[in-house]
Amino acid sequence: MTNTADNEPQATLADREASGAVAIVTGGGSGIGAATAQALTAAGWSVVICGRRADALERVADATGAHPIVADTTDAAAVARLVESTVTRFGRMDGLVLNAGIVRPGPVGELSDSDWAAMVETNLTAPYRLLHTALPHLVRNGGAVVGVSSVSGLRASGGTPGYNATKAGLNMLLQSVAVDYGPQGVRANVVCPGWTRTEMADEEMAELGGERGLDAEQAYRLASALVPLPRPAHAAEVAATIAWLLSRAASYVNAAVLPVDGGHSAVDVGTVALDPRFSLAVSMS
Repeated sequence: MTNTADNEPQATLADREASGAVAIVTGGGSGIGAATAQALTAAGWSVVICGRRADALERVADATGAHPIVADTTDAAAVARLVESTVTRFGRMDGLVLNAGIVRPGPVGELSDSDWAAMVETNLTAPYRLLHTALPHLVRNGGAVVGVSSVSGLRASGGTPGYNATKAGLNMLLQSVAVDYGPQGVRANVVCPGWTRTEMADEEMAELGGERGLDAEQAYRLASALVPLPRPAHAAEVAATIAWLLSRAASYVNAAVLPVDGGHSAVDVGTVALDPRFSLAVSMS
């Protein structure tokens, strides 16, 4: 006889959504979080988006049908209320997208204790608290978690040691959840985007480009010049990967740390920089 738990699942989103699946998306007011809310609601999920800016959340809610909750994920009490409110409203919780994050630039010798602490709290401790609170519900429903990390959690970016370290920590936190809770039916995976067109990235590009006499568009082109797909990602492209990882189509994907970076993380910069195809792209930027 075949154990029903071992039966091959339908590789579609529809079988998951037919059960009324519910997901929380942190940092849902803009960027990848907003795009993820759009992707999930379009697939039939009930989605709760949270963040600190009520106006941004309301705009996304109006556009997607997601349910907005103003919550600071660095506040333990707010996290508890967020999960409780979600389960009270929808009766269950099946997915969690850990998207909220911040960056405070500065090399180690110049980074302040307060900026370091803020990145650890937002990028690493807040995801831990959310997981700690949500896991009983995810275990009950055989749920899935996706953490939004960065290629900076795989390879060190210059001048952002706190961001690099906390994103690398997020990768290992989610892999630990995958190992510890996989036997109970919970999957946990990570996406690592490269440069992605979001409000936060646009601001960074304007600042970085300004230091070099470039506008934001020129800075994006320069930053993407050595990427095999030489452009920044669209938030919807990252969101589509997140939605897939939450779905039954990815039912045997667990503990993956998946770059969504156009090939960025595979590049040997020392070699590619000498490739005339890429050198031309850099010179034209």
